[in-house]
Amino acid sequence: MMLKMRILTLALFSVSWLVTLFTEINCEQERPKVEDDLLVLTVATKETDGFKRFLRSAKHFNYTIKVLGRGEKWRGGDYMSVPGGGQKVRLLKSALEEMKEEKKIVLFIDSYDVVFASGPKELLKKFQQSKHKVVFSAETLIWPDRHLEDKHPHFREGKRFLGSGGFIGYVPNLKKMVADWAGKDNDSDQLFFTKIYIDPEKRKSINITLDNKCRLFQNLHGSLDEVVLKFEDGRVRARNVMYDTLPVIVHGNGPTKLQINYLGNYIPKVWTFETGCTVCDEDQRPLSGLKESEYPLVVIGIFIQQPTPFVSVFFERLLNLKYPKDRLKLFIYNQEPHHEKHVSSFLEDHGTEYQAVKVIGPEEDMDSLASRNLGFDVCRQDRDCEYFFSVDVEVVLKNADTLKILIEQNRPIIAPMLTRPGRLWTNFWGALSADGYYARSEDYVDIVQGRRVGVWNVPYISSVYLVKGSVLKTDLSASDLFYSETLDSDMTFCHNVRNQGVFMYATNRHEFGRVLSTENYRTTHLHNDLWQIFENPLDWEDRYIHPNYSRIMKDNLIENPCPDVYWFPIFSDIACDHFIEEMEHFGKWSGGSNEDKRIQGGYENVPTIDIHMNQVNYEKEWQKFLLDYITPITEKVFPGYYTRAQFDLAFVVRYRPDEQPFLRPHHDASTFTINVALNQVGVDYEGGGCRFLRYDCSVNAPRKGWSLMHPGRLTHYHEGLPTTQGTRYIAVTFIDP
Repeated sequence: MMLKMRILTLALFSVSWLVTLFTEINCEQERPKVEDDLLVLTVATKETDGFKRFLRSAKHFNYTIKVLGRGEKWRGGDYMSVPGGGQKVRLLKSALEEMKEEKKIVLFIDSYDVVFASGPKELLKKFQQSKHKVVFSAETLIWPDRHLEDKHPHFREGKRFLGSGGFIGYVPNLKKMVADWAGKDNDSDQLFFTKIYIDPEKRKSINITLDNKCRLFQNLHGSLDEVVLKFEDGRVRARNVMYDTLPVIVHGNGPTKLQINYLGNYIPKVWTFETGCTVCDEDQRPLSGLKESEYPLVVIGIFIQQPTPFVSVFFERLLNLKYPKDRLKLFIYNQEPHHEKHVSSFLEDHGTEYQAVKVIGPEEDMDSLASRNLGFDVCRQDRDCEYFFSVDVEVVLKNADTLKILIEQNRPIIAPMLTRPGRLWTNFWGALSADGYYARSEDYVDIVQGRRVGVWNVPYISSVYLVKGSVLKTDLSASDLFYSETLDSDMTFCHNVRNQGVFMYATNRHEFGRVLSTENYRTTHLHNDLWQIFENPLDWEDRYIHPNYSRIMKDNLIENPCPDVYWFPIFSDIACDHFIEEMEHFGKWSGGSNEDKRIQGGYENVPTIDIHMNQVNYEKEWQKFLLDYITPITEKVFPGYYTRAQFDLAFVVRYRPDEQPFLRPHHDASTFTINVALNQVGVDYEGGGCRFLRYDCSVNAPRKGWSLMHPGRLTHYHEGLPTTQGTRYIAVTFIDP
């Protein structure tokens, strides 16, 4: 009997336990999530780039947002410099009056300069841990009335002063807090809330405290040294190192807009080491599905403000941009007479391919600032203009897809990142100093060197950038965006853009090109670009070195037509043409006699009709060419031989049937000689070539731009074969160690 009673009791207990458990599970399923008790209120009368960033971060964490003031005119003043913001209190009071749920929690936060770093669950947990009904953000600095400092309560540790840019609380307590608001829209919201907080009775009755250790809110003003980025597990947080806290909300209050822009490049999960850029492909404007006639119309503004190397190459690259030319209009500003020939030549050959062309030349005497404003106006006044692409002539756009890439990125203003070889210089700044000049951001080097790749919100861009026409016609409609008494034009433009709340971006997602150095560029020669081997070596190489030169080492592209005679490509066709034209322009050819005052001793045993490199001030540039491009080949074909590319003689020789058609057999006064053909047999002349007598071996069809390399003394007795028609040019160098 006793056993039956125990079994019955145990059975009843089990049933009771199961019923209780089932009930709890159902209650848990029916109970609303704690996040549902939270509503985020913000005021945004205008959808700025900062507001869009705020919404993106809110969406990432699934916050419920209600925007107040949409469509209203902002009357809250410019409280960056003077108190204001009362309009926000009015809108908040009105919104709270409509709320009846006493358990509802409201987060009231600024939006233009705010990002969420974590979600509602963490926010509410930290709010509840505060054990108060209303929690305000805290600041190091008091604003706007310093006379109230002594009335603020003291904390054993943490920030003392209230910040009105963010607070969280229960609806009844917030209603009570704003009930007495009767101020004007341009009155100070900060002062209003501060006076409530410093009143002991009001502070107690409303149950207000400050988030003095930045567990919920991080105001950046006065606290920049406290905040670092924390990368962990594919997320990015702002960490306050002073209090060792991870704020949920980061606010770039006051003059810290640039710092919130920097942090916003990472927080909450914009860029991480694990994922790279997570938002770079969002909100794009794809062009791939469009017919060419449907491409957006772009005005390209080209600005030539000083003598610049490789201008003809600039126009070649402009022509090769992969974009339908009938959807492009050109605005060309040139204040440099030296480049008029380059502009006119380009337009004569290709101007009609573009939808329209406007040129401002040196004769119009327009200053550069006015030209940039005028370029913007060309787009503003054209209802079809969707973009203005500003390009300085010193920009080298190696990527023909640059314009399409920038358009597809769909940013208000965006620049392709350009560099200067061998330097950490780029056309963007990662940060600004206190006086508005260059400062290096923590991530600058990683971005420049490609260790961090993305689309970066930056405070300064220059040289080349794309601006949306809609932005020029609205936020940047001011007639003069480039003039300042203290800043240069680029800095002034960027300053004005920042002041309008428009974001500027730089992208390093692709290789785009570089910016030329214009230092030491002289216009005293016919082809001045030939002298750029020191200042702009990559561009010099692109222009003047044979396109197959790299194959010499990679594919062993060296021919061996005679014993110890090597034949390889070295100069491009343009290089050959420019050397010939430069020498003919100089015009002081030697007479071909043995008497020659240009050389030591004054006597030439085997004279030619020639011009020496030092006569045209090219000896330093020629030695640089020898060191960079001839020496590696010498060491390849003559193993164990090292040369410093020293030379006594380097010159261009001219052969003509009626002048000097050939050169008699001789040894060169060199360890080895290079002999570059500067024009084309069968096209520019007939005959010619070089015969090595000891080996009875000839090179009868020298290729334009190719060089013969052979020992000079003792073994390679040779002669120049007769030129029977036309004019043959060769560049000769006698090289000793």
